[in-house]
Amino acid sequence: MEPEETLDIQDIRNEIDKIDRKIIELLGKRFEYVKAAAKFKTSQESVKAPERRQAMMQQRRVWAEEQGLNPDVIEKLYQDLITYFMNEELHHWKSRNK
Repeated sequence: MEPEETLDIQDIRNEIDKIDRKIIELLGKRFEYVKAAAKFKTSQESVKAPERRQAMMQQRRVWAEEQGLNPDVIEKLYQDLITYFMNEELHHWKSRNK
């Protein structure tokens, strides 16, 4: 259902819930790739990959602007997300490299 097709606030809430569920499912899939990346990392610094992180942030800002979103808000969201995933990847990497 498209936003202009909604008949009432409940339709809108239902559609938002569906979208949020898909977003969370996609974040779960993203996390699987993050954990899989640990097998290709050779050090804790390669897990952190600061230059990759910076490039990602710049690209996400561009994508946010393309969607009419505030790039500062999207960057903050991704900073939190990437920090969480990086810490999990680091934990996964350490457990593989004991």
